[in-house]
Amino acid sequence: MGIRDTKMEAELEKNIIDYLQEKQGYRYIKADEMKLAFNRKYALDEVRLLEFIEKSQPRVFKELSLDIESKKESFLKQLDLCIRKDGIVSVLKNGINHYPATSTISLFYHALDGNRESSYKEFEQNIFSVTNQLTFSERNKGLELDIAIFINGLPIITMELKSRASSTGWTYKDAEEQYKNDRKPIEPLFSFKRCMAHFAVDENFITFTTKLDDKNTVFMPFNKGTENGGSGNPINPNGTMTDYLWKDFLDKKVLTSLIKDFSYVDNNKVLVFPRYHQYRVVTKLVEDVMKNGVGKNYLIQHSAGSGKSNSITWLAYRLVEVARKVQNGDISKFEKIFNSVIVVTDRLNLDKQIDDNIRKFIDVRSVVGHASSSTDLKNLLVNEKKIIIATIQKFPYLLEKIGTELKGKNFAIIIDEAHSSQSGRAAASLNMAVSATIDINDDNDFEIEDKLNELIEARKMPENASFFAFTATPKAKTLQMFGNVFDLYSMKQAIEEGFILDVLKNYTYYENFYKIKKSVEDNPIFDKKKAQKKIRKYVECQEFPIREKAEVMVEHFLHNTATKIAGQAKAMVVTQSILSAIEYYHCINDMLKKSNTGYEALIAFSGEKEYNGKTVTEASLNGFPDNETVTKFKEAKYKLLIVADKYQTGYDEPLLHTMYVDKVLNDVKAVQTLSRLNRCTKNKIDTCIIDFANKPEHIQEAFQPYYKETKLDGEVDPNKLFNLLSVLDSKYVYEKDEVDELVELFLKNCSRDKIDNIIDVAVERYNALSEEDQVEFKSGVKSFIRTYNFLASILVVGQIEWEKKVIFFEHLIHRLPTPTEDLAKGILETIDLESYRLEKKNTIDIILEDKDGAIEGAGIGAARKSEAELTPLENIVSTFNDVFGNIEWQDKDNVIRQIKELPEMVMKNDKFKNALINSDFENIKREYSIALRDVFKNIMKDNMELFGQWTNNSDFKKWIDNAIFEEIMTLRN
Repeated sequence: MGIRDTKMEAELEKNIIDYLQEKQGYRYIKADEMKLAFNRKYALDEVRLLEFIEKSQPRVFKELSLDIESKKESFLKQLDLCIRKDGIVSVLKNGINHYPATSTISLFYHALDGNRESSYKEFEQNIFSVTNQLTFSERNKGLELDIAIFINGLPIITMELKSRASSTGWTYKDAEEQYKNDRKPIEPLFSFKRCMAHFAVDENFITFTTKLDDKNTVFMPFNKGTENGGSGNPINPNGTMTDYLWKDFLDKKVLTSLIKDFSYVDNNKVLVFPRYHQYRVVTKLVEDVMKNGVGKNYLIQHSAGSGKSNSITWLAYRLVEVARKVQNGDISKFEKIFNSVIVVTDRLNLDKQIDDNIRKFIDVRSVVGHASSSTDLKNLLVNEKKIIIATIQKFPYLLEKIGTELKGKNFAIIIDEAHSSQSGRAAASLNMAVSATIDINDDNDFEIEDKLNELIEARKMPENASFFAFTATPKAKTLQMFGNVFDLYSMKQAIEEGFILDVLKNYTYYENFYKIKKSVEDNPIFDKKKAQKKIRKYVECQEFPIREKAEVMVEHFLHNTATKIAGQAKAMVVTQSILSAIEYYHCINDMLKKSNTGYEALIAFSGEKEYNGKTVTEASLNGFPDNETVTKFKEAKYKLLIVADKYQTGYDEPLLHTMYVDKVLNDVKAVQTLSRLNRCTKNKIDTCIIDFANKPEHIQEAFQPYYKETKLDGEVDPNKLFNLLSVLDSKYVYEKDEVDELVELFLKNCSRDKIDNIIDVAVERYNALSEEDQVEFKSGVKSFIRTYNFLASILVVGQIEWEKKVIFFEHLIHRLPTPTEDLAKGILETIDLESYRLEKKNTIDIILEDKDGAIEGAGIGAARKSEAELTPLENIVSTFNDVFGNIEWQDKDNVIRQIKELPEMVMKNDKFKNALINSDFENIKREYSIALRDVFKNIMKDNMELFGQWTNNSDFKKWIDNAIFEEIMTLRN
């Protein structure tokens, strides 16, 4: 690294040591003293190690005769073997055994137990020490390490410091290079598992590694994140931006927690150590629970790439142990807050991933239980298994089985992907199960009102449970239920820190142009809007358009994607339906076969589908069971995965590089689907999206709310339920006494036929309504059920009438027929696809705004029947071709040239220029329309073709008008 600029680095070094010595209670071992005490062969401070054992365990010291050189050497050799085998973290946690000691030799007192006062006295016997300029190498005695942290003589952390204020201008990056070049893993101090972490530090940034591997060493950021949600650290008004490392993390109790609560070795290959935000979120949550007890809800917005599975593992482990001081008369003791911690996932593959993580971290298998069935889950809860792992699907079965068995017990419920796990009836059943406030099978006499009140209470978020919800993409209902984000690790920070790739870079979109024709002589009448939708879906599922797009996909894959990620890259094709997925599967595999590359494509969809007169499934097409698809896709020959509503969320395959999208993606679905590409792996430096169905501006709108912190814009007003009920009551589909009678029958568990009699009468009245009233009533009932199930969990005061209505409506809704006659039925039998053209547009980087996102709260209300616009088939065909057909220009190059010149020509209009500078938006738009009209008048003689389309083609005119205006406004801004 060259000559060290001693002044500035030494000042930073001195600041760290002074703080540790004066504020944290560390011993400072000067470099000269450490030269005599440090055993380079075994990489430890002999003096502090032997001092700790002699003072804390004199009997052991005597049994081992550690004052005799040969006996000491034997002990040090055994200690070295244990560290090499199990690692420093395990040795500090568990101690070691060595003959002839009659008990385990403790090397670190870390168990701080509020009910055992002696544990604090033991902790005080630990020797936390720091040294600088450590000469660590037997081979090269000139090499010196800037700072080393020891516990009882055993090294736990190393640091290399660089100062941006030095004459060299070196930064943490140069410290990383020093570790890679001069801190060889062959040295005992830097061998794997010998230290917990190695930090590269300057005044602004910190990175760390747990495994030094020469040039292959991987460093990860250990930074707080900036105030605007990006990577790095915020300005520190009280000192150095990175002083949290020695002021917070090297606090004795914090360092102890990092050792015993966070660090572990995974499969003897990786020493797992938390990133800053992982430690922060777990610690913040535990501290809040200790302060406020049971019953709070916490929303954690952590992006993909945050290491969420580890965060959930650490949180579960900490929550099992968290305790509060309880005073009972003159006696006080610490009692654990939760009887059980339940980890709930909404996907089976993540269920297994978290299960594996927890089992790796927690050695005691009796602590962890996996609920394979609802019966397992009931038994695990009743028997107080400490950590229980289950999917959300298990909870609806609990309500009638658990009864009052859980009353008086407390639960911590950690939810992965909160937006799916905490919505609707699954969440209501979960709330009822853990609160244990109601048993609907109770045969004892009861008052209906009492039972309704119990139901209302049971729907609420239970007071005997705390909810910890993790999600990267919180929905409006999640924010309404959990409140503001408790902890944020943003998509922006994850991208900037390099834990996920920015999938919006290298985004290419295509436009599809279709032309259809009538295939019948007459001119039947259809609903225009529905017909257009059906035609669009029809033409996009035709073999010819799919084959055209498949050719683009295969061509692109073979010439662009196949060489990515050192030749390992794979791609996903996202389709709009199972039928189109099957067409793509056959087309793509045919083309791959002709390419002679040996590549193949797989397909993924659920259920069965009729195709060419045969029933096909994912398994029958792929040639193996569908539960093997994910594993098989990892094989080198399988390069493309064609999906229809499968593997668009929760699927983690780092080798996915390219996504071909032929499905409209809205809002959070767009984020979840395209984010399948963002996982990092070796040699993966970029991603690629080829989109045949969406526009860049729509994708940008979908991603923007989740780039930084997501906030709720407007909340659900419970009073709107009163307004909605007023509308529903006015349709006279039910009477009040009928609602009361059905509710009583239901709560008394009476036979179904009595309930059906009441529902039959209501259905008959519904059928007598006009079609418009049927649409309004049925949509209103659905809205009421959905909104009430959500609101009931957060409302302080319940409404008995609402509870009655939701019981009645849930029995009624499935019996109501669909009201709308399909006025577009038969349209597909009257048209044919005449021509199809695929046009590549631009390849762009979609840039997100650097701001927090807002999503609107869910609306409440009944739908209105939209009036069908009945139009002859001839007009429908003409309109469809106007919108989706391609204009056949006689002189296309001249038209394109002229269009490109339009903004400059408009800008020459003085009135428009003046309005652009001095006027409001409406006046600018008015003057723009006049200026553009004048421009087209002037070009009429030179470009009659363009003028004709602008004059006669309303869709083209609208496109030109908007595009030129947007271009001018962009240039202006």
